[in-house]
Amino acid sequence: MTSLDDDIDNLTRIPLFAIFEPGALRMLAFSSETRLLRAGDALFRRGEESDCGYILTMGAIALLTHDDGRSPAHVLRPWALIGEIALVTPSLRPVTARALEPSTVLRISRALFHQILEQHPSTAARARDFFRERLVDFSRNAAAGLGVKH
Repeated sequence: MTSLDDDIDNLTRIPLFAIFEPGALRMLAFSSETRLLRAGDALFRRGEESDCGYILTMGAIALLTHDDGRSPAHVLRPWALIGEIALVTPSLRPVTARALEPSTVLRISRALFHQILEQHPSTAARARDFFRERLVDFSRNAAAGLGVKH
């Protein structure tokens, strides 16, 4: 069993949470819900509405673009953030996430994420900049993929 301080240290391995203030990290670690998954369990399915993000703390999660279970698009290992956009805004899940082995995740509800940002304005400003940079990078990469020059 890990301590709360160990969990907080591990959270800083995730780029979004590395910019959080210590109090915000403590609130996140303390208030997140732990979910245990068996091998084969779906964390969520493609097309479902999202209301939370997850942090994989143990095991392996496959992201599947097709529900046939073959050839995962990506395999995630511990201390990966799954569904970061769902922390900010409602959206539909673009993939199915399925446990490849017994796994543990922390569930972060959108309401908890917003509460943390409201109570920690410096963290909120950093998170805003983080998501802005991600959106700019995404737009730049999408334009480059289409052959558009800036």
